[in-house]
Parts: sequence; structure tokens; C-alpha cells
Amino acid sequence: MSEISRRKLITTGLAVAAGASGVAVAAKLAQRHGLIPPDAGVFYGPGETVTYAAQRILNRHAMAREFSRAQISTNPFANEVDQLGDEFKRSQAAGFVDWKVTVDGMAARPGSFSLGEIRSFPASSQITMIGCEEGWTYIAEWTGVPLSYILERVGARPEVRYVVYRSIQPDWWESIDMADALHPQTVLAHRMNGDELPVPFGGPVRMRVPRQLGYKNIKYITRLTLTEDLKHFGKGTGGSASDGGYAWYAGI
Repeated sequence: MSEISRRKLITTGLAVAAGASGVAVAAKLAQRHGLIPPDAGVFYGPGETVTYAAQRILNRHAMAREFSRAQISTNPFANEVDQLGDEFKRSQAAGFVDWKVTVDGMAARPGSFSLGEIRSFPASSQITMIGCEEGWTYIAEWTGVPLSYILERVGARPEVRYVVYRSIQPDWWESIDMADALHPQTVLAHRMNGDELPVPFGGPVRMRVPRQLGYKNIKYITRLTLTEDLKHFGKGTGGSASDGGYAWYAGI
């Protein structure tokens, strides 16, 4: 069976199951094809599973909308964050010369990259909208190294299914699957609107996943962990937000 036919069959099956027998049946069909999100076991899990599976079948390679330079927001909103601590303040005072992003887990060549190295890597730019579940949005130009480049550089193993990323804020971490990790618009952003990424917006480095809501775009990135299983991270739902009751997959 061709890939197109297979996808059509799965999509049709999901739709019929959801309409005829409820989302629980559709979730079982999604499980058969390995399209189960890590938070599938929570109370809204069946619906979350159907959403995730349908998006991955229909829109796996879809691009987030990009805007013109004239549409960049004049006064973007920098949502408040908790106190960043003395370690961050010392690094900021020194121009972040000691900032490192460590990559570990299932990689042939794990290691750490300084901010200078990250800024020297091949970069791409996008003018995309970031939106929060609380209702605010803004459009900005983001420049950074594609996450796919980092994964290639460290030799991500074929078994890797998720990339876990952590902030200098110890309570903030998230994860994405490989469809988002390898997507060309997913970047470790270090510039915004032509300048160095301002601290209120996540500088010196933040994860930019334009196909997902704001809480997946973690600020102040310090670590990436490549894994095939999320059970041993937090409560096993895939991120601090989903541990707290939000959906792990926040696709838009």
C-alpha cells in the first residue's frame, strides 16, 4: 500500500471511529499506528490522542504562516517570568560568554556549545507569530540555528523519538517529537528583529517552535536531551506545562 493510501485509510478510520463510537475508539486506532502522545493517560487523553494523530497524519510537514516585515509587531508582549537568579545575572553581566547549551542522551557525540558557537552555526530567519493560550500574540522576526542542525552535529541516534529541552529556570522544561524537532522552522533562536535576543524575550537562547503555542517555546535554553521515552521525565506527560494540566501537543 502506498504512503498516500495508508494515510488516507488511517485518517478515514480516525474520523469514522470518532464519529461512530467516540474518541476512545479513535484513540485505539491511533495507538495501532504509533501516534500516541505522552499525556494520553490523563483525563482528556483520548481527545488529545485524536488531535495529535490527525495533525501528524495530515499536517506533518505543514509550515507555520510567515508574515511580511511590515507586519512585525511594534510593541511585542514579553510575558513575565520568575526571578532568574544570581547565576543568570552574573552571566548576563559578562555578556553571556559563559552560556552553554548541553546536548546529551541518545547522541553519538554529546557535548556542549557556547553561545559564540551557536551564533556561528548556519542560521535561518522567519517572521512568525507567537501566541499564548492566555490570548496574547505578536509577530517578530526570529533568527537562529535550526534544531535539525544541532541534532545532526551531535549524531542523534535513529531511535530518538523526542527532544527534551530545559531552561535555566529549573521548573521549566518541554519536549517535542521528531516531526517538530526536524521541522525547518524549529530553531534555537538567538536574534529577534535583527538584534540579539533580548532577555525579556528569552535571550540569550530560546526554543522557537512556531507550529505550537507559546508555552512550548521555552526561554533561556541550557540543555537538550535526546530520548526515545518520556516516562522518566517529570510526571511522564512530556513537559512542565502538561504535568500541570495543559496539553503536551499544542499545535496550531
